[in-house]
Amino acid sequence: MLAVIILGILPIFKLKIMKKRFYFGLLTLMSFSIALSSCSNNDDENPIDNTQQIAQIEANIESGTWRVTSLIDLGLDKTSDFTGYNFTFESNGTLTASNGTTTLSGTWSVANDSSDDDGSNDIEFNIFFPVSDSNDFEELNEDWDVVSTSATKIELSDISDDNVNTDRLTFEKN
Repeated sequence: MLAVIILGILPIFKLKIMKKRFYFGLLTLMSFSIALSSCSNNDDENPIDNTQQIAQIEANIESGTWRVTSLIDLGLDKTSDFTGYNFTFESNGTLTASNGTTTLSGTWSVANDSSDDDGSNDIEFNIFFPVSDSNDFEELNEDWDVVSTSATKIELSDISDDNVNTDRLTFEKN
């Protein structure tokens, strides 16, 4: 008799266990679905349109000549390395630095910053001089982030290669 009762209860017990597993599995699946759908990377979904700002920066920098009034690299003031140099930013992307006796040519551009090195969707100011690593002008070769601009001043920054220091570069119009 006891065996009949046990055999009669066993399918009900298995059914309850199966229902619990089913509901637990369903609950787990729903939790993962909600968690995954709430995570998204909005950087690419809503890019900031910096077109007008970029055009204004280009118009300002292409007007006249400029000088380096501050360069802080790895915490060291290297402004004096560029004393006497006038920088000309041409509309074709050519960058010229001249102090009357020495002239260096490079390139420049302004664009939307698509990297995620600083966590923001901003404007980058690219400078490149084809010089050796030991040349002072190599310190300017960066994809600088634009901090602020006006018709007479542009302030740039870059997280240095050591990821500890922030390098800063300021140009002012002559």
